Amino acid sequence: MNTEPRPVREADRTGFAERAGVRLAYRVYDNPGRPTVLLMPTWSIVPSRFWKAQVPFLARHFRVVTFDGRGSGESDRPAGAKSYVDDECAADAIAVMDATGTERAVLVALSRGDAWSVLAAAHHPDRVTGIVAIGPASGSLIGVQEQEKEAWESAEGKYNRRYWLDGGYDDFVDWFFVRMFAEPHSTKQIEDAVRWAHEIDPVTLVDTTAGRLASGSMEDACRAVRCPVLVVHGTDDRVRPHAIGERLAELTGGSLVLLDGAGHGVHARDPVRINLLIKDFVDRVHPVVRRTRVSRGGPPRALYLSSPIGLGHARRDLAIATELRKLHPRLELDWLAQHPVTEVLAPAGERVHPASAWLANESSHVEDDAGEHDLHVFEAFRRLDAVLVSNFMVFHDLLEAERYDLVIGDEAWEVDHFLHENPGLKRFSFAWLTDFVGWLPMPDGGAREQRLATDYNLDMIEQRARYHRVRDRSVFVGNPEDVVPLHFGEGLPAIREWTEQNFDFSGYIIGSDPPDGRAAPREAGEKLCVVTVGGSGVGDSLLRRVLDAVPAARRKVPGLRFLVVTGPRIDPAAFGPQEGVEIHGYLPDLPRHLAACDLAVVQGGLTTCMELTAARRPFIYVPLRHHFEQNFHVRHRLERYGAGRCMTYEEVADREVLAAAIAGEIGREVEYREVESDGASRAAALLAELL
Repeated sequence: MNTEPRPVREADRTGFAERAGVRLAYRVYDNPGRPTVLLMPTWSIVPSRFWKAQVPFLARHFRVVTFDGRGSGESDRPAGAKSYVDDECAADAIAVMDATGTERAVLVALSRGDAWSVLAAAHHPDRVTGIVAIGPASGSLIGVQEQEKEAWESAEGKYNRRYWLDGGYDDFVDWFFVRMFAEPHSTKQIEDAVRWAHEIDPVTLVDTTAGRLASGSMEDACRAVRCPVLVVHGTDDRVRPHAIGERLAELTGGSLVLLDGAGHGVHARDPVRINLLIKDFVDRVHPVVRRTRVSRGGPPRALYLSSPIGLGHARRDLAIATELRKLHPRLELDWLAQHPVTEVLAPAGERVHPASAWLANESSHVEDDAGEHDLHVFEAFRRLDAVLVSNFMVFHDLLEAERYDLVIGDEAWEVDHFLHENPGLKRFSFAWLTDFVGWLPMPDGGAREQRLATDYNLDMIEQRARYHRVRDRSVFVGNPEDVVPLHFGEGLPAIREWTEQNFDFSGYIIGSDPPDGRAAPREAGEKLCVVTVGGSGVGDSLLRRVLDAVPAARRKVPGLRFLVVTGPRIDPAAFGPQEGVEIHGYLPDLPRHLAACDLAVVQGGLTTCMELTAARRPFIYVPLRHHFEQNFHVRHRLERYGAGRCMTYEEVADREVLAAAIAGEIGREVEYREVESDGASRAAALLAELL
């Protein structure tokens, strides 16, 4: 697993500005003809990556520049407090503007960046067109600078130089960021900040803090600001009181937005609201013509969001869409979708909305986190946080520009989560589909993973209790017995009981018409084993283990032939030719081959396993290690159907063991529970009521 996920939006240009011998690392996100937003650095305890939830959205609308402040990230770390006084940091911002060819910009600042933005605007009024100050931190504005200096020089508490330099730095970092993110369910934001804080040494942080405390009052500079100012401050900010924000707005003649219950790190904890506040402010400073599609009457319109992790969602969503059109023949249906889902939608003639091009690809980020047949899917999902924010903002912009009567989200986690966080943004009917409920910790995750999974589940439970109206329909793709008989966590409800109270049940949805079982012609005595690993790129390791076992399996089973399907994200050319093996990439008619095979070897994905169950074919499934959905939710459902043989990756890594399993399972008569065939029509009927 990578320590730092790849950025959602790569910079178009990077470089260094140099001022007074100090190099400042910058990144430029070009957007020709649009105003520039300069995202300012803050206290050097974090680098410019702390703007990760803002950059992708803002860069779609504006030209964006970020830079690591002196003492952080890739920038230099000069020694001594004098190097970090406010005037030096403000001058750095102008130097970065010069180096990036930025004539004028709106400055957006968090915490300590307020002082540097104000000084830059006061000293260079022709360069700064506006300021957004989030959680401003200039204590001099409310007369607490001297008290802070005394505390800094004392030997009491955690916020002082002695504690940091005498071995207390790690403890301080943990303490500080818990205070910064005071809102419940802030575990990911805290972990990010703590990790970044350990990229800087305590000595540098001491210098940056001493420099701040040595700086003078900001009042005169505030009064000198002539550009528009927006101040945003949380009422539960436990780092800097909102009295500072109120005073900053007063002195600059700016506007003030107080966010009830928000803490100091509101840009990360409530990114959708902050993103919209920034955009609205910049649009007021630099007016833009808004384009909105307004339709009066006409046919009903629906927007379908299909999860890109694998292809199973796409096939079942197409089946639902087909049934929904039977109930509403005039329905106009668009898809907001990305690869590999588009590989299924395009041949079916579906309209993928052009806004889909702005979506950050979730599959590639998940694949970055995958190991050898190992995907810690809970941690991978947590590391998608910036991707999910970015993709929700794409969704939001689309719904602002066009009218849709119904939005259908098949495990579109970001839309469901951020609509609950921002219920005022919902102006359409919203239906949510899923085939599992409950984040479950893996046994080797220990107390930490149990705590985090419980917290995620509690967040979801609280959201549903607080804003039940956000979902107009919740559909579980399956039956009540398919829900795991476990609890959400210590002290939380039973998952099945809660799901029965909060969901309608469609029964399982087969992603296409039941295949007729006919495949390519075979020679007499030939047996077919289909090997497929779904639509993501994490199945490479399993494919190689199966290919290693092919010679041994063919010795045990005369006439055995293998059809290996790599899927759309694994290059079939990466595997050399092998006797008795036919290798393909994406096969649109894969269900037909699965229905006709004598055996299948697959990952533990629900769709493929249930298609094999419905076709009553024997199969071996190998759940990805640390993939809680495959190991708990899918396995529970398959055991209820009496379907498949589960093997561990360690078992199939032994070619003789896997060959013996193939020989033992191939052609075996099965007695599976019957899979219902009307799930798509039942789901469509539930959705049709919302149109």
